[in-house]
Amino acid sequence: MPGAYTGPLEKVGPCQWKIPKSYRDDMRVDGLIFADDRLIEQIRKDQGPEQVANVATLPGIQRASLAMPDIHWGYGFAIGGVAATDPEEGGVISPGGVGYDINCGVRLLRSDLTWDDAKPHIRKLVDQLYRDIPTGVGQSGPYKFRPDELAELMETGSAYVVGRGWGTERDLEYTEARGRLEDAKPDRVSPRAFARGADQCGTLGSGNHFLEVQVVDRILDPEAAGVMGLHEGMITVLIHSGSRGLGYQVCDDHLAMFRNAPQEYGFTLPDRQLACAPVWSPEGQSYLGAMRAAANYAWCNRQLLTHQARLVFGRIFGKPWESLGLDLVYDVAHNIAKFEEHEVGDRLRKTVCVHRKGATRAFPPGHPEIPDAYQGIGQPVIIPGSMGTASWVLAGQAGSMEQSFGSSCHGAGRMMSRTAAIKLAAGRRIDKELDQMGIIARARGHKGLAEEQPAAYKDVDQVVEVVDRAGISKKVARLRPVGVIKG
Repeated sequence: MPGAYTGPLEKVGPCQWKIPKSYRDDMRVDGLIFADDRLIEQIRKDQGPEQVANVATLPGIQRASLAMPDIHWGYGFAIGGVAATDPEEGGVISPGGVGYDINCGVRLLRSDLTWDDAKPHIRKLVDQLYRDIPTGVGQSGPYKFRPDELAELMETGSAYVVGRGWGTERDLEYTEARGRLEDAKPDRVSPRAFARGADQCGTLGSGNHFLEVQVVDRILDPEAAGVMGLHEGMITVLIHSGSRGLGYQVCDDHLAMFRNAPQEYGFTLPDRQLACAPVWSPEGQSYLGAMRAAANYAWCNRQLLTHQARLVFGRIFGKPWESLGLDLVYDVAHNIAKFEEHEVGDRLRKTVCVHRKGATRAFPPGHPEIPDAYQGIGQPVIIPGSMGTASWVLAGQAGSMEQSFGSSCHGAGRMMSRTAAIKLAAGRRIDKELDQMGIIARARGHKGLAEEQPAAYKDVDQVVEVVDRAGISKKVARLRPVGVIKG
């Protein structure tokens, strides 16, 4: 990771730090980072805050360039970055503000199983999940799609695979945007991306992607937990994956397309990785259409992973998955750009393009875009930790609309590069260490576990505490891992 940030950070609230726009002549708005006193010292150690300042230079940016407490250095935008641009004010769309893994996201399944039910079978369960669910770089899965089928899948989203028997109507209801961004344009997806996506839908991938079996170990908000169907001692399943090689290729293709756009449209950027174009430009419209298609592919991917996991549970416990109560709590995206209505400036409501890169939507109670069942408590916000620590379920709060364009953190956030993590793991067996902690881990090789070891990440409990204190999203339930499969 690059060197430490040395610019200004002014504390402007209990968990808010400002980078004033006076810091640099090219900044159009302030930067704002959500963190407590301890986390801000970790955040200073790389160039993530400088990237927040860089994003503040984008044409059409509204209110502030934002970052969540899990911020760390990334491509163009910091991971954990949030920015909203107004297309009517020359606002831009930036692939670096979405990320290479378009619609990387998480979904949480509840169950009627308790830890007492599952404990005697947990090793067998994790081994079977690892055998049956494809993991790792370039792995293909059991679902193959012809180009015409893949185009329909990318246009239709989750409903396409549910319609083929790999899910339920309830799954759609409890997925952000019902698993479909409208106006997806598969024709803007390159043949190379099509080829990469043909056999990867329903595969987990590598890196920080995982499928985890967990136990609800603490309830913080009994009312919200009850609405979500969660209680202490319950077995849950958390799935973290995205658009695989297809999404990566869409990003790569459009970064090349955007290379000369700033010069063409008359603005300059402090970092070429921020390559962007006006939302209404041909380049901007091409990327948006392809990005939405990749996002829909990612929702299908998580739906097919869900289907495979349900089948494994049914096989291990000798019952149909329906009788095990393996229902979807919610599915949220955290690498995406969406058009949403927000109050900006003098409480003026306008439609803006919200980039969330490593940030989770966190809409509050009463928002029309969340399921009816959650209208009284707010949208579920699912925050995975590292494989040796807890994950969290939160609920979106009104403060998110006032402060962060309806956004929250998306995970613990790395504080160590993958190279450094591998070096730290030299001579160790991370899988054996996890086993001694009561966590069964299965992966393609030791490198993946070394890269994702708990020491590589910030304290997820502390990250979650910040967004809770800031009034962005409130703590509902804490989940501890008992088994994980990774690439």
